[in-house]
Amino acid sequence: MMEEQTIELLKGTRRQLHAHPEISGQEYTTQKSIIEFLKTHTKADFIKIAETGLLAIFDSGISGATIMIRGDIDALPIHEINTFKHRSKIDGISHKCGHDGHTTILLGLAIRLTEKPIKQGKVMLLFQPAEENGLGAQAVLSDPQFEKNHIDYVFALHNLPGIGTHEVIVKENEFTANVKSIVIKLHGKTAHAAEPEFGCNPALAIAEILQYAEKHTHNQPDSPDFFLATPIYGTLGEQAYGISAGYGEVHLTIRSWSTTLMNEKCESLEKFIQEKGEQYCLKPEISWIQVFHANHNDPEAVNAIKQAAKLNELSITETKVPFKWGEDFGLFTQQFKGAMFGIGAGKNTPALHNPDYDFPDDITPTGVSMFYTIINEILKP
Repeated sequence: MMEEQTIELLKGTRRQLHAHPEISGQEYTTQKSIIEFLKTHTKADFIKIAETGLLAIFDSGISGATIMIRGDIDALPIHEINTFKHRSKIDGISHKCGHDGHTTILLGLAIRLTEKPIKQGKVMLLFQPAEENGLGAQAVLSDPQFEKNHIDYVFALHNLPGIGTHEVIVKENEFTANVKSIVIKLHGKTAHAAEPEFGCNPALAIAEILQYAEKHTHNQPDSPDFFLATPIYGTLGEQAYGISAGYGEVHLTIRSWSTTLMNEKCESLEKFIQEKGEQYCLKPEISWIQVFHANHNDPEAVNAIKQAAKLNELSITETKVPFKWGEDFGLFTQQFKGAMFGIGAGKNTPALHNPDYDFPDDITPTGVSMFYTIINEILKP
């Protein structure tokens, strides 16, 4: 059990992080706060990684498995509407996905690993930046400081509003979706609105692209062929009523469980866009952004999570369907044996990315205990 003094320390730390959020790639103050906490309350060795991230290391000095636990640290460009004392002090930026809580769980885990050190192997706590834009995991993997480490297991959690507090959610194989976004820019030619035949207007191409996306969407999460193309943004011409538009763009977010299906559908979409470009005398410019790989949960790693939940006397639910949102941790589970799991944040808690969301401090000790137990289950002789 965690001491009350530590629980209060972590609660205050989490609320301090919540009040000072930073968006992806800008987590410099957050990094400093994490370093100061580790220096003051733990015996962790640490190195900066991926510019704004941090890797805290607990090495027993005795051979054994190396386990990496990841917590994300970035916030979102969302204006907070809460009025409590620890509300965001930065206009238009707030922790609406609970990364302040995930960071705090790892800080609590660092305290636990200091008080009750591992007997063999090594534990690495990754405070990962830039999860929300899908760039952080790759930045970590490409960092020479990270590349020299051999990793046997990776684990992460995500808080889940709408699910009973402390309930542990697990699933083998895909836990979250493949997600990426496409930006389609259509360069045409402006003309007089009375003589559109002398120009190249992208309007019909945009309409057909949207219809194509709707036609190929199969929003049935219980199907292995689940595929969802969601229109996100669009623009066409200017508010100049004597001009036939010569430029337009449309953005879509694409999701699927299957990586193979994702690749097939995206290739077909690109081909369709090129065909529409030729048909309507347009020059398409296509770019893919915010790419999230599906979290692939290894069965052995999932069993370690289940065992940890049982030892902590927590309720376990095995979800049948993956979550439709993207998670940057998927890039790690594509390369290392590991798993992501969920912890219920309360049935009446506002949804993730809502402007009134706030991470529930009650589940911080739960996250710490789950990770510490997973580590000990894997590293036990």
